[in-house]
Amino acid sequence: MRQFHFFCKQRYLKYTVLSLLLCPLSSSAAEEWKDVKGESTTKIVESTQQKKQKRVITGVVRDGDTNEPIIGASVWLKNSSVGAVTDIDGKYSITIEGVGGVLEFSYIGMKKQEIAIIDQKSINVTLQPDTEVLDEVVVVGYGSQKKESVVGAISTLDIKKLKVPGASISNVLAGQLSGVVAMTRSGEPGKNSAADFYIRGVSSFKGTSTPLVLVDGIERDLDLVDTDDIASFSILKDASASAVYGVRGANGVILITTKKGEEGKPAINVRTEFGFTSPTKRPKMLDSARWAELYNEASSTKYYSDEVMQKYREHSDPDLYPDVDWFDALFDDMAENQRVNLSITGGGDIVKYYVSGSFYNESSIYKNAGNIYGYDSSINYNKFNFRANIDLNLTKSTVLNVNLANIYEKSFGPGFGDNDNDIWGYTFNASPNAFPIEYSDGKLSGPSTDSGFNPWNMLVHSGYREQFWNSAQALVGVTQDIGKLWKPLEGLTANLKFSWDAWNTTLQRRSKTPTFYHARGRDDQGNLIYDDNNGDGEWDPVHTGSESLGFAIGRSGTMTRYLEGSLNYNRLFAEKHRVGALLLYNQKIHTNTQAGSGDAALPYKNQGLAGRVTYAFKDTYFAEVNVGYNGSENFARGHRFGFFPAAAIGWMMSNEKWFEPITNTVDMLKLKASYGKVGNDDIGGQRRWVYESSIVGGGNWQYGQSANQGGVGIRIGEVENLNASWEEALKLNVGIEFSLFNKVKVQADYFREERTGIFLQRAGLPAIVGISTIPYVNIGETLNQGFDSNIEYSQKIGNVYVTARGNFTYNRNKLKNNDEPDWEYKYQNRIGKPFGSGGSMQPFGLVALGLFQSQEEIDNSPVQSFGEYRVGDIKYQDINGDGVINSQDQIAIGYTNLPEIMYGFGATAQWKNWDFNVFFQGAARTSFFLSGSSVKSLFSSGNLERSAVNENIYNNVWMSTNTPEQNANVLYPRLSNGSGGAGASNNTQTSTWWQRNGSFIRLKNMEIGYTLPKSLTSKTFIKSFRFYVSGSNLFTFAPFDMWDPEKGGGEGSGYPLNRVITIGFNANF
Repeated sequence: MRQFHFFCKQRYLKYTVLSLLLCPLSSSAAEEWKDVKGESTTKIVESTQQKKQKRVITGVVRDGDTNEPIIGASVWLKNSSVGAVTDIDGKYSITIEGVGGVLEFSYIGMKKQEIAIIDQKSINVTLQPDTEVLDEVVVVGYGSQKKESVVGAISTLDIKKLKVPGASISNVLAGQLSGVVAMTRSGEPGKNSAADFYIRGVSSFKGTSTPLVLVDGIERDLDLVDTDDIASFSILKDASASAVYGVRGANGVILITTKKGEEGKPAINVRTEFGFTSPTKRPKMLDSARWAELYNEASSTKYYSDEVMQKYREHSDPDLYPDVDWFDALFDDMAENQRVNLSITGGGDIVKYYVSGSFYNESSIYKNAGNIYGYDSSINYNKFNFRANIDLNLTKSTVLNVNLANIYEKSFGPGFGDNDNDIWGYTFNASPNAFPIEYSDGKLSGPSTDSGFNPWNMLVHSGYREQFWNSAQALVGVTQDIGKLWKPLEGLTANLKFSWDAWNTTLQRRSKTPTFYHARGRDDQGNLIYDDNNGDGEWDPVHTGSESLGFAIGRSGTMTRYLEGSLNYNRLFAEKHRVGALLLYNQKIHTNTQAGSGDAALPYKNQGLAGRVTYAFKDTYFAEVNVGYNGSENFARGHRFGFFPAAAIGWMMSNEKWFEPITNTVDMLKLKASYGKVGNDDIGGQRRWVYESSIVGGGNWQYGQSANQGGVGIRIGEVENLNASWEEALKLNVGIEFSLFNKVKVQADYFREERTGIFLQRAGLPAIVGISTIPYVNIGETLNQGFDSNIEYSQKIGNVYVTARGNFTYNRNKLKNNDEPDWEYKYQNRIGKPFGSGGSMQPFGLVALGLFQSQEEIDNSPVQSFGEYRVGDIKYQDINGDGVINSQDQIAIGYTNLPEIMYGFGATAQWKNWDFNVFFQGAARTSFFLSGSSVKSLFSSGNLERSAVNENIYNNVWMSTNTPEQNANVLYPRLSNGSGGAGASNNTQTSTWWQRNGSFIRLKNMEIGYTLPKSLTSKTFIKSFRFYVSGSNLFTFAPFDMWDPEKGGGEGSGYPLNRVITIGFNANF
């Protein structure tokens, strides 16, 4: 049977009977009142009875494509709570009171239809497929356009399909939109889990590469927006779409508009969720017995006897022979989160409003010390959002809009440091046999010398820290429809907006270092023996700490003011000439309210002009020109402003008459292309004003008979560079959009970007120039090109309505100029090689051929110049053929830290009151290296108490006790004794041996929901009620399995990525 979905919030917002605010009576209503006043009481009663008279209307709802009856279609009497649902034969019956009214017919995937009630007793309706896109509106830079007329590269996201299980929207963007490259490196509750995301990859290896994010036209933090408050989400990818942003548009733009009120009775929406989080996959370390076995192998000794290893296995004396799984000791398997969202919307002819509030809480997998202290040091994150968007019609042509928002966040965590990097570092390094979590007699344990820490003490006995963030956002705008004031200017509107944002944070840390001991043995009574340094019979701690909590505080804050004024013009002439224009001025002043220096305290200022002209002929041929003229105070006078033009054309081939014969197959086909220039003024550098010269110390000078007189000299440091300027990007985009059989929609784009003027320190400047500081100049060049696409499919299969979607992004960049002279061997040039985020180049390393199998093989191979090496150590390729393996044999290997391919695909099915959604996300062509003392350089620290070993190594390492067949397929070379042992240097060289494939595909989200039937909710005040269960990051499939590959390289240290199971409901009232 067919499933209907008339519970959408947007539909209810349009149903209105009364305004919340006092509105004047219309003239027609006043006339009716006059008539009633003159009537007799009898006539009034008769009129009342007539209005209350019940009527029954019946009919059949059919599918316009198949002429079959539609099961489960929604029939509503507008501005009421009266409704009905079609049965298995498509029939309905609805009872109404009085005369007049409008019936609304709707069904998933069909166009809504409204029919006025006069005196009909039967109304039959045929619904047509909702495949029409010509009237859809897309948000573009500083405005909106009809979807069919958009010729720039713009992707939009249906926010209803976005499932955000945590606090950050950025974490779920990967795979959702074509052109977005995003990687989540941490699952820590709160702000630290925000993903790195880029539009069409990165095109600069210096400065910033992240896109400009605008919320209601104001530059704001993406992760501060509550998902339930978002009305539209667009990304602008090419020059035509982003040129109006000038020096801020080179890295692409994300546009978010928040919801507004709609005319009607107050509509209340409530969403509540409760979730469980657990690590997707975290590293596992060796137990004490196997760890000791590997150490014996590495040292070629019997340092740990069989008797000692047996005690590790038996756990007979965990104080002196501990066997600690530090991950299990410090971390739980599961944590929790909760979310509550409430919104109210409505309004009348004069005032419309949208008010919302939300609360989010997430705990961590960190354990705590129980009730020892009056605080819980484990991570806990809270976030409160409030928003009020109000639109006031001052006149019939003047609208005042006021948007207010406040976001308050609070995070609580361990007191050891401002973050938990050290805690994770010691957790990954602490040997399982170093010391127990705590001694059985209650004493806190720790290292045998006063160097290093017990990770358990760091987590729960180090005090606590708490951080607060508060963001207050205000926006006031006035829109005047000039065309309503004077007919000749129809289509012309003016807008003025002003925003004021204030952000501040405070970090307070109340920390301590506890006293800890290290047991040396047991006495005759079996009591633990500790140090007694002065022989007084009192045990002395290894480290004497304090139970008093220290105090440290840090603050930061900013204030941003933004002013914008614009004129917009949109008009259709002679039913075939569609003309649009934009002229806009803006300025921004950003101030650091907690600056630490005089330069930093001065405000940062930007201003500029933007313009756009669009033309469409018969909605078939399109042309568009966008320009930005922007200024940035980052540069010297005379060089602060730049002109950034872009042009685009489009052709809706399917609107041509000669195309009509194939419209049943290809119902829409559009070609488009754009080319233009955009800029980036956040170019990096080491100083606030990079164009100024600087004075530095020039050494000492002496004079006099004994040279005991003198002073300190000065000299020029940074050389003046008045020509310092922004990066410039020339962008080309060629795209196609088409639709097949009114069911399949495809959009595909090829893009190419040449970035010039990248600000970097000269690398090819000879020392003979004689300057003390190497200058920065706009000399870097890159090329980035690729392809992105998305496809959507919708089909009714029996009684199930199915939609599917997928997107694909491929980009590959390369360095064209970094000012480096040619390397001795051309294959080592960085020119022509790709780069990732943070300026990270494609890695260079040695090519590993395997492990040496015999001494004869070593003798007959090129000499490897990395210290002593033996059988079982890594053998490298002699790239240049000179008989010596050294740094000149390093070549580009693998991929960068950002995937070149990102993709996502999923499907939604709706049957009766059930709905099901599944979405997969993947990444490919990315790689990383294993590193760290637990996976690569084992036992290299020189401290056996900090020498943990990853479990993956035990059965996959070259061992002298293995057979040749067993050693032939190992993943790890021969173990070395310390950092200076034979093979230690040779085996830890950067090479393909340690490089891993970072590709993966994961079940990003799966959700099943059930909506209560209208037959139940219609008898209550509830309009709709939906239960759902969803899961995020449920399964990951990857060639790398030691930890979640999205986390990247190293040894897996840091808070793991999360799997989230959520139970929730959504109700409309």
